Amino acid sequence: MNIENAKKIRMVILDVDGVMTNGLVGYQAEQRVKFFHSQDDHLIRMTIREGLPVGIISGRADPANTEHADELGMAPCYFGEIVKLNAFTRLLETYQLSAEQCLYMGDDLMDIPVMRLVGVAVCPADATPEAKEAAHWITNANGGHGAVREVLVALLKAQGLWQQATQRYLI
Repeated sequence: MNIENAKKIRMVILDVDGVMTNGLVGYQAEQRVKFFHSQDDHLIRMTIREGLPVGIISGRADPANTEHADELGMAPCYFGEIVKLNAFTRLLETYQLSAEQCLYMGDDLMDIPVMRLVGVAVCPADATPEAKEAAHWITNANGGHGAVREVLVALLKAQGLWQQATQRYLI
């Protein structure tokens, strides 16, 4: 991750399926089943606690996504946004941010328009080839397997917040 660009980040925005999850969606008796990585979740909470909002722009309006985002305290969250660029434009206006002040992590075609605008564009190791071409950084981890944690650790370190964020655990 480019340290100078990372220092400018004021908001982190994540896709859900393929980034926060492995992209698989299971159905059981008409209910969707998704698996989120607990280490990703912990770093999302830590990042928010350090004053960096972590939000979502997702193409799916899925109750599992909404419930999980609420549990983690994520905001802003835009669900059911097939054209993610529209949601991103609204986000910038609402929060009075420039695109360069945002880190976006996506994994597929619909993420690319946002990835092309942000200060730091990231995708997991198992993202589509097109998303990888648009990314500034590709994680070592796959989506849903610690990729979000990898990004947030690097971001907190780049912003000089890692020691403060981990102090309560490493006494």
